[in-house]
Amino acid sequence: MDIAGLMSTQKVEYVSNQYTQINTAAQSIGCTLHAPFMTLSFMALLVIPQLKLSDKGLFDGNSFSFTELY
Repeated sequence: MDIAGLMSTQKVEYVSNQYTQINTAAQSIGCTLHAPFMTLSFMALLVIPQLKLSDKGLFDGNSFSFTELY
């Protein structure tokens, strides 16, 4: 996605085709997740509760603060 990794200037058909191809590739090497790249995308959204991984470290969405792993 060429706009902040979240949106694209490409046509929806192109983006859909590319997304299908990467999911198929992931499944072909043994990934059992239904939508692995969508899962990764949501892991980085710090506003969704529970633990999230960001470029700054582990973030607790419930207390809205960074936290230690142990």
